[in-house]
Amino acid sequence: MSVPLDQIPAPHDAAQLTLVDQLVQWGRRRIDERVFRPGMRMPSIRKLALDKGVSRFTVVEAYERLVAHGYLDSRRGSGFYVRERSGPTLVAKGEAPAAAAEREPVQNTIDVVWLLRNMLHTSSPEKGPGLGYLPGRWLDGELITNALRSLSRQSGAQMLGFGTPQGFLPLRQQLQTRLEELEIGASAAKQIVLVSGITQAIDLIARLYVKPGDAVIVGDPAWFQMFGRFASQGARLVGMPYTPDGPDLDALETLVATWRPKMLIINSVLQNPTGTSLTAAQAFRILQMAQEYDFIVVEDDVYGDLCPAGFPATRLASLDQLKRVIFLGSFSKTLAANLRVGYIAAAPDVAKALADQKMLVGMTSPELNERVVYKVLTEGHYRRHVERLRARLDGVREKTARMLEKTGLRLYATPDAGMFLWADAGVDSDGLAAAGHEAGFLLTPGSLFSPHQSPTTWMRFNVANCGDPVLAEFLSNYLDKAARRSA
Repeated sequence: MSVPLDQIPAPHDAAQLTLVDQLVQWGRRRIDERVFRPGMRMPSIRKLALDKGVSRFTVVEAYERLVAHGYLDSRRGSGFYVRERSGPTLVAKGEAPAAAAEREPVQNTIDVVWLLRNMLHTSSPEKGPGLGYLPGRWLDGELITNALRSLSRQSGAQMLGFGTPQGFLPLRQQLQTRLEELEIGASAAKQIVLVSGITQAIDLIARLYVKPGDAVIVGDPAWFQMFGRFASQGARLVGMPYTPDGPDLDALETLVATWRPKMLIINSVLQNPTGTSLTAAQAFRILQMAQEYDFIVVEDDVYGDLCPAGFPATRLASLDQLKRVIFLGSFSKTLAANLRVGYIAAAPDVAKALADQKMLVGMTSPELNERVVYKVLTEGHYRRHVERLRARLDGVREKTARMLEKTGLRLYATPDAGMFLWADAGVDSDGLAAAGHEAGFLLTPGSLFSPHQSPTTWMRFNVANCGDPVLAEFLSNYLDKAARRSA
């Protein structure tokens, strides 16, 4: 499935452009959006001509113009490849110089921008199997609406101040109670700091603790957005491999002995993207290493509320009691992606330092959002809401797993909770993601989950967003064609 040339969005009326111009616009946009990335081979002249319904001459002319504009390299006998570009951006035909100047520079190292940009442009969750959040129809907007109505009946004067760097105290007190249920002791006054989501928490931790040259151990694979933050701080990112049973702890011991890291960052429950969770024995061994080699453990529990009661998983902070572990949580996955309310639980001196860092970076987090979450948590409906989410995920996880296996993918593990499946396509997942983009699907290639963006055949799927029957057809057709080409 391809996008007809007359449907390719352009800054000018497509009717005023020739077929060559339109194809150039298409190629330039795909490269700027990082669908086609530096070093990737462009579709063959024959294939693109068939896909777009144009002559081979048109494709050749368009490719040659993209070479002239600095987007492609031509390699005799091999084809056309995306060029690694730097310096001033060239102006493409049919584009005003001002529009070219406004284009963002291409990222050459940690590259998640194309995915984040396209996440915001995806029209429906069914077209976004690579998305990292649940579809809006699964969430309960009434929880937010009712909380806002309740707040609207209170005096507006209390909303006019800055708030405090630590965040809205009643919410922190509620979080203290929730953490006690996880057997984590944390004082609301001294050990809990509210933040604008996990992303801000990671940013504050990186600013406070990481210096250029420090080693930071992250999962390989793991949540990609933190890679860029630590890399921009000058850290050396060291990838910890995973097995279907969780992190490879023998490999981790070798890594910490070699690199003497500043910190380890880990999802202990329902890890993104593998879906694995720590056992008590694994958690205990990680803490032993942290003690022996003197590094901080940052435990990201963003998916914790998707974990049902009695689920066999252990949180590091429950064993350590925040002596060496910094515990992170958030409500973005279960309430609303744009609510941006998260929290940090840490030792008193660490929490104070992080609150001070938060004040230096952005004063306080929005108290209105924190009051909304407090209302949701205390009005008694949140627990039932997350139970419904878990049930819905349970209802589609097995079905999605069987669909992926039927189309030819191999599952890494079969988690009993959570939203993600990590699957091996057997082909380069960057190419599969690029083809998916052309077919209207937002897929997440496994290279983004590597701290060094290593090429891989793995890919993450969100089970809540794989209901479009055309997805299975697309995956089957793509993998069948790949198999025939390699035969």
